[in-house]
Parts: sequence; C-alpha cells; structure tokens
Amino acid sequence: MSVVPLPDLHTESLVAAACAGDRRALSRLISLVENDPAVRPAVLAKIYPLTGRARLLGVTGPPGVGKSTLVNRLVGSFRAGGQQVAVVAVDPTSPFSGGAILGDRVRMQERAVDPGVFIRSLATRGHLGGLSLATRDVVRVMDAAGFEIIIVETVGTGQSEVDIMDLAHTVIVVSAPGAGDDIQAQKAGILEIADVLVVNKADRDGADQLVAQLQMMLDLAPSSSGADTWRPPIVRVVASEGTGVDALMAAGADHAAWLAKGDRMAERLNRRAGRELFELVAHMAANAARIAAEADGQWMQLVADVAARRLDPYAAARTVLSFLSAGAVGR
Repeated sequence: MSVVPLPDLHTESLVAAACAGDRRALSRLISLVENDPAVRPAVLAKIYPLTGRARLLGVTGPPGVGKSTLVNRLVGSFRAGGQQVAVVAVDPTSPFSGGAILGDRVRMQERAVDPGVFIRSLATRGHLGGLSLATRDVVRVMDAAGFEIIIVETVGTGQSEVDIMDLAHTVIVVSAPGAGDDIQAQKAGILEIADVLVVNKADRDGADQLVAQLQMMLDLAPSSSGADTWRPPIVRVVASEGTGVDALMAAGADHAAWLAKGDRMAERLNRRAGRELFELVAHMAANAARIAAEADGQWMQLVADVAARRLDPYAAARTVLSFLSAGAVGR
C-alpha cells in the first residue's frame, strides 16, 4: 500500500506541532484541511493512527432552541471535570462571502480564554446534511491533537440534519416549546437519530406538552422496546440558567456506558466506516471520471447535450463513467 506523502515540510511541521499541543499550529492545520481538499489525504494518513481516543458528542435540532447556550454549559461541565474540550460549530455559509457566520464564537466568548478549550467554526458551504464535507477530517485533527471531548454543533437546518449520526458517539437532539419547534422536530425526522432528547427552555409554557409529545413518539417507535435497545431519555433543561445540565451530563454518561458494552461500539464504528468508504469511493470516482472526460474534451459537450435534451442525464453519466481507467483515482 502506497503512503501519500505530505506536500511540503511546512505541512509536516504543522501536523507535528498540532499533535504536540500547539494551538496556533492546530488552527492553521484545520484551515488547511478545511480549505484544501488536495492535502486532506496526506494529513489524514499521518494523523489517523492517533485518532479514535476522543469522545464525540453531537448537538442538533431546529434553529432557535438554544443549542449554542447548551453547548456552552456542557463545555463548562466537562472543564470542571478537568477534561480538554474542542467545539466544532458548523455555521451557515454566507451566500455572498462564502464564509461562516461565526455565531457560536460570539456566544462562547467566556470560553475563548480557557487554554483547555478550542472552538472552531466551519462553514457548511452548501452541504445539506447539517455538516460540511470537511467536518469529519477536522474532528480527526482535533482528536489527534489530544482533546478528550469533541462537541459538534450542527447548523440547525432540520430535515437534512442527519449526518451527525455518522460522526458522533452520542447525539443530543434539542427542542424547545413555542414557535412550532416541536412540530418542526417531529416533521424533520431527526428524532430517530437521538440518543438523548433535550427539552430546553423547560420553564416556559408548553414544555410539559412537548415532553408528552416526545414520550408518545418514543412509545410508538418500532425500536423503543427490547432488552438490547437504548431508549433515549428526555431531559428538561434551562440552559440559560444551567438548570438540568447535570442531568444531561448523567444521561450522556449512561449512553456512553451502554455503548461500551459488548460489541455495540464496534458494530457502530463498522457501519460508519462502511458508509464513509462508500461515500469517498463515489466522490473520488466521480471526480476522476469528470477530469478524464474534460481532458478528452467531452465534458462540456455532454453538458450541452443534456441541457438541449439531445441526451438524457443517465446516458450522459454512463458516458462519463466510461472514461474511468485503471489509473490512480484522486480525491
């Protein structure tokens, strides 16, 4: 098996420094991984043996339910226990600048001065699954850098926000009473990915009704019973005041303990590795086929033929795939 070399000594030194705890090098390496897909395979080949040690938490749910405030509280609780914490906040991409809004950095100012906390905002760049395409690799860089807890807060887009299931060990789905958020959460289908359900702003009117609705949905779920089944607990929280955060920490610890029994973690990791491998193979093969078609001068002609309805998209796609050869496929 060939090893992908790092592109230059500068990148090599960034990897070494980041894994040794240099926060500035870590920030620069993350920028490199996020913005330059060509360098990701080499960086990942270098750091991958150092990954798999961090506990990964996902925090997701509809917009406006207080995810960022909750994450801020969770960070404080983990830090009180002496753990090093990294936060990946996946923010919406500006349609004008292409950058992230960085809202979570603004809301977590008090954590920015803590040397045991590292906060990074990433742009979705139009990716519809709630995470940017680079998020997994950024999380792995943080893992290799020695963070014990990595919290990934997704953009809060609702129905398409299920990618977090393929990344986090424990997925926390947050909802709140009022403004139709409970109905939105049910329609979105993101409850199926929850390991822990949080009703934030639980001091507001409608909280009891929302808890009852969630309980009913869990009761109706096909996988809600059985000795080997995890039933997501419902935790009431008032994140702005810190109420209920200890109960949430306990629920997360219970899920981690459940996951550690038997072959549950190995089975979950195998499923995720299979999905990621398929996704990468499809992505790399598509890129290689497109590049080969462009080199042959056929790509734009095929595009024009599809646009003019001289050729259907499936036939055009088969033609593009025919350009794949036994040569190397680049990412």
